[in-house]
Amino acid sequence: MTDATLSARALENLLGDWRGAARGAVYLALAERVRLLILDGRVSVETRLPAERELADRLGLSRTTVTAAYRHLREQGLLRSLRGSGSVARLPGAPAAMPAPPASLQLDLSKAAPAALPWLAEVAREAADELPAHLGDSGFDPIGTPALRQAIADRYALRGLPTSPDQIMVTIGAQHAIALLSRVLVGRGDRAVIEAPTYPHAYEALRVAGARLVTVPVSPHDAIAALTSSDDEVEALERAFARANPSAAYLMPDFQNPTGRSLDESGRERVLDAAARQGTVIIADETTAELDIDRAFEPLPLAAYGPPGTAVLIGSVGKTVWGGVRIGWIRAEPTLIRKLVAVRAPGDLGTPILEQLLVTRLMPRMDEILALRRAELRAGRDRLEELIAEAFPEWHVPHVDGGIATWIGIGAPVSSQLALAARSQGLLIAAGPRFGIDGAFERFLRLPICQPVAETEAAVQALRVAWESMAGMPAVDVGLLPAVV
Repeated sequence: MTDATLSARALENLLGDWRGAARGAVYLALAERVRLLILDGRVSVETRLPAERELADRLGLSRTTVTAAYRHLREQGLLRSLRGSGSVARLPGAPAAMPAPPASLQLDLSKAAPAALPWLAEVAREAADELPAHLGDSGFDPIGTPALRQAIADRYALRGLPTSPDQIMVTIGAQHAIALLSRVLVGRGDRAVIEAPTYPHAYEALRVAGARLVTVPVSPHDAIAALTSSDDEVEALERAFARANPSAAYLMPDFQNPTGRSLDESGRERVLDAAARQGTVIIADETTAELDIDRAFEPLPLAAYGPPGTAVLIGSVGKTVWGGVRIGWIRAEPTLIRKLVAVRAPGDLGTPILEQLLVTRLMPRMDEILALRRAELRAGRDRLEELIAEAFPEWHVPHVDGGIATWIGIGAPVSSQLALAARSQGLLIAAGPRFGIDGAFERFLRLPICQPVAETEAAVQALRVAWESMAGMPAVDVGLLPAVV
């Protein structure tokens, strides 16, 4: 019997604006949206869905409509009925209950982030020695210590973008920064441009703020490597800005997660110019910007390519120092920084002082940190490419030149099924639809290149067993999703 239960309210939130895209019978539109939620993992396998009457009341539908939707999902093999337990999510061809992962193997490749710096504990002890000097006040710090803000500003200056401390706000990681900016820059019903695929927690933050999302496709890195500019994507962004007149756009200009694509300097200028014409503010996520392996050019931070205020920059130490050090920042014009401080209090009352002291000590050593990370990324990328070529010669692995992950084409719309099968081998991976809207990208799989080589080798071995276990299983019917993405 399943333990996970989804309430009608929770399912309503996951469904989003499913009615706006409805075509034909309402029950089919509802079934289609639930299907996509199951396929991309937002509704986990073995989760009990709300009772038909409960969901009908919540959505303002007749029970007959919900009953028909559930019946349609059962016919597709995406729900099964348990006596006394209602309707439970499943995937076609998957066993009714997955076996427990073997205790000897627990690998998590769903998180593309490296382990902590080898000298992090030592620096943390040094930072703790500084703490007594900061214990005389309340400790609530909504903007960041002066020393850390200066250190972050100095880092931008070294990268070619003069910055003053009053342009910096320290946050509790990059995700916190994205959420704050979404609340300030986006009003309910405003349009916001995002890339597709993209970092899923970014579009979730924009949706929570009430944004209507406008997607622009991004190609995997080596699909555009021969071009002088990623013209197709840049032209699509220009059209999206002109047509949708968005209040904000979330972009990753460097080593985009998950594709690994970087915009060249011409593309950056064009995107900033198009945004400035519409008054669109670009939220530029630069958490991976300096994780270069062998990129052919060294761009400036995105804000250097356009008028002041057109691009707001986000950074963090999660991909360089360690994800457990929850320090990020926003670089923006002082007027926007003041607005962000004003809206921050309902969500949190400040960034931890001890972690700020730690990062203040590490910022002057960032070149040393990046040298270590780049060597790790090179080894991880090269070994992953070798292993995938041997184990899965039919898969396409883009040769990324930096960043934290690669966006692999697996040749069939079975990414969600593969993620489920991998779980039974003790391996957690991020299926392609997790990075898209409404279940797209079933033909893709994101794998990190920032893991230790030994873990990568074990993971690919588990992935091969999972792939072979799917032989003869029917592929998930992806219906109206595009055949090529």
